Amino acid sequence: VHLVESGGGSVQAGGSLKLSCVFSGTSFCEMAWYRQARGQEREMVAILKLSGTEIYTDSVKGRFTIDQDRSRDALYLQMNNLKSEDTAVYYCAACPNSGQYLYWGQGTQVAVTG
Repeated sequence: VHLVESGGGSVQAGGSLKLSCVFSGTSFCEMAWYRQARGQEREMVAILKLSGTEIYTDSVKGRFTIDQDRSRDALYLQMNNLKSEDTAVYYCAACPNSGQYLYWGQGTQVAVTG
């Protein structure tokens, strides 16, 4: 199973980025975006349940949107009105089992300046 993120970069505060995660080797399952800022623990950003239910951490509600394109085996994270505290490495995760996601991507860096 492979998860490959892309779309990270450097952006000024208030700007937008769209992260993509293309996966292969598994059928579609619950997927999520996590992030880890330097010196901090990894935290959940958004989850997309198989039912279509979306779950967001409070700090990104109203600014981030998780979405999928099953025809392209892709998961997305649209991030608007970015803030400096959103700076982190963002990871795509898939297929939870016993409370842990089985598969992880390599991460993509997001840096918000200003």
